[in-house]
Amino acid sequence: MSIISIAGFLSFLSSSALFFGYISSNSLFPEPLSLEEEQKYVKLFENGDVEAKNILIEKNLRLVAHIAKKYSSNTNLDDLISIGTIGLIKGINSFNSSKGVKLSTYVSRCIDNEILMYIRSTKKLNSEVFLNEPIGKDKDDNVVTLQEVLENDEKTIEDEIDLKLKTKLLKEKMNENLSEREQYILNMRFGLLGNKPQTQNQIASSLGISRSYVSRIETKAIEKLSKNFENE
Repeated sequence: MSIISIAGFLSFLSSSALFFGYISSNSLFPEPLSLEEEQKYVKLFENGDVEAKNILIEKNLRLVAHIAKKYSSNTNLDDLISIGTIGLIKGINSFNSSKGVKLSTYVSRCIDNEILMYIRSTKKLNSEVFLNEPIGKDKDDNVVTLQEVLENDEKTIEDEIDLKLKTKLLKEKMNENLSEREQYILNMRFGLLGNKPQTQNQIASSLGISRSYVSRIETKAIEKLSKNFENE
């Protein structure tokens, strides 16, 4: 089972599933916030305003798309945008304005890290892996290799145990709340069974249905899980 894929998927479920539908079906993203607007919504979010968090996420989707394009030479751009959005949400959740760093600077690094971890997980599952093969560029336009990503990937025993417990809970919730087709699509899409994460087109081909239908089923399944986790 792919540790990174599961970790990213679990994190994704903790956010609003509606954002997944948005980034999957739209090529145009909202204009970013001005510095004054950003500071305003950051303050509101830090005071517990959930809607302010949603606005910060939505208004930074353009940044996700911009960063994702750097790594899209050998990877599906829609997949990278989906993964990058996970990094964006993590960044907004952990952002601390008292550190004196701009939100866009902080979440850019989070988006980069999430995409690189995803690329690392998919490369590891590929039978032809070349450690010195370029997989993209960092924010300073320096070439990043798979070996550099692997060397920077460190996990504590506590992290591993926590992830295993969350994975067990995720499996239980999927069995309780999703149909067999919904479970299959999420398992294939996010590599939850140790398989290489597949694109919507690949899943559509295996099931003999359209890509748009796969997207609708996927979004609906994520919404079900998100609501279930929120209710608890």
